[in-house]
Amino acid sequence: MMSDLDKALSLLPHGPEFRFLDRLTQLDGGRSGEGEYRLRGDEPFLRGHFPGAPIFPGVLLAEAAAQLAGVVAQSDPKIPPLPGLKLTALRNVKILGAVKPGETLRLHAEIAGRMENLVQVKATARVGEAVVLTADLTLSGDRAP
Repeated sequence: MMSDLDKALSLLPHGPEFRFLDRLTQLDGGRSGEGEYRLRGDEPFLRGHFPGAPIFPGVLLAEAAAQLAGVVAQSDPKIPPLPGLKLTALRNVKILGAVKPGETLRLHAEIAGRMENLVQVKATARVGEAVVLTADLTLSGDRAP
């Protein structure tokens, strides 16, 4: 039986090797959601980012927020999932801190607007109480023929 997270993640194009959500902690489909990713420390990308002082790459912070945003958008009970939904724009991205091995990244995504195949999202990420990312994201799905 598929968990809620597995079901929601199945609506995204990523394989398990490139998922940055371990669990959903809150989901109001089509409106907002919260999730977590624990940086284990054995992820292959940490070997080079940075040797001796590894941190989660900022671009992957944005990717983790986009994955949660996709889960929220694709879980709207009133709108069918958009085929081929992907991150297509980043605006006002601020990386305000680092995530280190052993820490848990807490993500929040809120849908700010939708128009046809476009979804606008406000996202934040925290470690403890410290905000480490704020971003405005645009996701887009394939256009109907």
